[in-house]
Amino acid sequence: MNALRRGFDNEEYATRTEAAQAKMAEAGMAGILLTTEPDVRYFTGFHTLFWQSPTRPWFLFIPAAGKPIAIIPEIGADLMRRTWITDIRTWSAPAPQDDGVGLLTDLLSTYAGRGETIGLMKGHETHLRMPLGDYERLIAGLKGLAIVDATDIVRSLRMVKSEAEIEKLSHICAIGSRTFARVPEFAHQGKPLEDVFRAFRREGLAQGADDVPYLVGGADKGGYHDVISPPSRRPLARGDILMLDSGANWDGYFCDFDRNWAIGNADDASRRAYDVLWRATEAGIAAACPGATCRDLFHAMQKVIAELDDQGGDVGRLGHGLGMQLTEWPSHTNWDSTELTENMVLTLEPSLGYGDGRIMVHEENIVVRAGGAELLTERAAPELPTI
Repeated sequence: MNALRRGFDNEEYATRTEAAQAKMAEAGMAGILLTTEPDVRYFTGFHTLFWQSPTRPWFLFIPAAGKPIAIIPEIGADLMRRTWITDIRTWSAPAPQDDGVGLLTDLLSTYAGRGETIGLMKGHETHLRMPLGDYERLIAGLKGLAIVDATDIVRSLRMVKSEAEIEKLSHICAIGSRTFARVPEFAHQGKPLEDVFRAFRREGLAQGADDVPYLVGGADKGGYHDVISPPSRRPLARGDILMLDSGANWDGYFCDFDRNWAIGNADDASRRAYDVLWRATEAGIAAACPGATCRDLFHAMQKVIAELDDQGGDVGRLGHGLGMQLTEWPSHTNWDSTELTENMVLTLEPSLGYGDGRIMVHEENIVVRAGGAELLTERAAPELPTI
């Protein structure tokens, strides 16, 4: 069904690694230690669902020069050997008494002996994927090693996509758009919301997604009240506003956007809310040019939202980065001054509150190009669709 090839050429990973090493040199780092799935995959191509298990830690070390070094459980060795990585050090895991700490200590002791500095992801939207006790034992055994924050280095690389990445993102957004187009065929009055969710996931797979791991939404008379609850058995009823927000995945890359429908008919308040959000999204699209900031996008959308809701739904942000994770840095907020550059892939996600505690959310996916924003999703209808 797909002509698009999976994975990337080795040159893609080499380019990413060399870019990180150049930034490491500027920052005085002798290496970076990575522990999370997207960061390890970004520099290696190691792609597996086995990360769903919390039992085993996985490590990747990027030295100042040369290829990254993998320190991983033996169960992953065969798959890692199919990537461009050649230095793969393994242990039989799980081993609670020494789950890779010994191998990491052996690797990093030379750097500690020279009093060098390495980076670790410490910033917002990052986490350490190893037991804290193991990390404390590791650092205790590496006297002289300085640990600094490498978040800005890795984040700055991952925010700007290669054309090969954009091709995958465009592909999964097209799959998501085709899936949403089929919703009126299976979402109708009398059908439980839970069954609508199941039908959407099936349709996403039929359209070519590898998985639809993220699907949230809501439906209620005159509008929904939250967008993160699990679906209920309540049947769709005339006058409901239905929203589905999907994060489908293909070859490790996500789309993330939503669509709204009225069941049978819509009240004036819901039609008005939809119109405001559609125009707010247009304002965000127009503002998404190289040199603008995420703050600029926030204010462009918020100015339109304020026609109906001066709080913007109070969700904290009006969009975010998109790529190997459903949500990535940056955030379209009043405080985020991240400058947009060509080839950043973003969501625009204005929201508002209206009526008696009702909310509405509208979302599209774009890539920033030299001449402005390019839609990756098929643009939502300008008026609230009715099923």
